[in-house]
Amino acid sequence: MASSAALVEPIAGVLGALAVVLAEPLLPYALAFAAGAMLYVVVDDIIPEAQVSGNGKRASWTSIVGFVVMMSLDLGLG
Repeated sequence: MASSAALVEPIAGVLGALAVVLAEPLLPYALAFAAGAMLYVVVDDIIPEAQVSGNGKRASWTSIVGFVVMMSLDLGLG
């Protein structure tokens, strides 16, 4: 005889599938927000720390070049 604890599994499975269907249109926006937040955190930490050691310009330029390369690859490889 099956345990009564397993009765909620089909209900939770249907609710999970419904959540995936509802969240799918928002996924590109959520991922774009997460990527922007990660870029901000990295640049916010790297550039001030590089200013202390005297490499502020180099850190700024390599961040800009890295962003341009990333966007070029994103657009080029689509």
